[in-house]
Amino acid sequence: MQDSNKMKNRRFIILAGFAALTGAVAFSTGCSGTRKGTSERFPFGQVEIQALSGSACIAPSYIAKEIGFFEQEGVDVTLVSGDFELNKLGLATGRFPIANGDFQFFPSAAQGLDIKLIAGLHQGCIQVLAPPGSEIRTAKDLAGKRIGVDEIGGSPMAVTSVLLANNGIDPQTGVTWVPFPREILPTIADDGKEVDAVALWDPWGPLAVRRGYTVLCDIGVDPLFADKYCCFIYASGKHLRENPALIKALLRAFQKASEWIAAHPEETARIVTERGYVSGGDTALISQLLISYRYHARHGHTNKLQAKSDALYFSHELKKTGFLPADLDPEQFVENLYVDVLGDEAPPERSHADATDTASPGRETEHNE
Repeated sequence: MQDSNKMKNRRFIILAGFAALTGAVAFSTGCSGTRKGTSERFPFGQVEIQALSGSACIAPSYIAKEIGFFEQEGVDVTLVSGDFELNKLGLATGRFPIANGDFQFFPSAAQGLDIKLIAGLHQGCIQVLAPPGSEIRTAKDLAGKRIGVDEIGGSPMAVTSVLLANNGIDPQTGVTWVPFPREILPTIADDGKEVDAVALWDPWGPLAVRRGYTVLCDIGVDPLFADKYCCFIYASGKHLRENPALIKALLRAFQKASEWIAAHPEETARIVTERGYVSGGDTALISQLLISYRYHARHGHTNKLQAKSDALYFSHELKKTGFLPADLDPEQFVENLYVDVLGDEAPPERSHADATDTASPGRETEHNE
């Protein structure tokens, strides 16, 4: 009798174990076929993109990650932090397949950095400011002054150099550039002891304006920059040659994110502030800034033409500053730099009919030139 009970118990254990095993297998392969393995979900594998800067203008990277556009395109993206030099090196070596940046990449490209410009992204996100009580009221007043920037050769310095060159000041010799860590730069000019003016990314610029800073240049509305892309998307030349399908997938994800932001600026602002991507915590301000960037509600041939046209414009401007060589042929430079990676491929399917391709300036600033 005992032997009979033992046999029954053993049989029960075996059957239970088999049921548990088959259940686990069913779960891992998918509940009703909806769950996929990592390799199936991410055929392009895992890549890194440098995007954790705290700036509002990196929103497409955050939204592509949070809403799932990278995953839709089959790429497992990890967002990482770093400075401009790391981003350049990462693109050149292939560590980063793609990057969000403006025309500060042009000098490196002219020197042979293995990168390509593949799309325009959005408009103005940098301001040049003088602190409260300063006698500096216009860009011309910056002659001989100390200007605080987040890094030498970075975007705010490039923008300010264009501003200076167009106001009769040599950016190489007519001012002193002083770099500071991004976390202290927004307040370093408060007392006027360290620098006389600062060039700041959003949202730090508008937040400084709320504290009484004077706007010398807001590239969202300044005639030198308005209605032109300040941020482009660059691709690693190495990845373009070896894995062009990956670059296409990432660009499609960025375009989907841009269109989603155009349709949902308030929700975007909530996501990027609550998740800690953007500094400041002011969702109303971030929403206002996102609207001012004029993200495209629909991507097409016109955007490609604008990307090349704006790249050509800034190539001419950077020649004035000394950032690009005086003997550079801007037309040939842009022809070599720009690559239409999507070609005649249809743009991402539009799922947000309420989006439009126009937006109000959305700035709380007043241009003082």
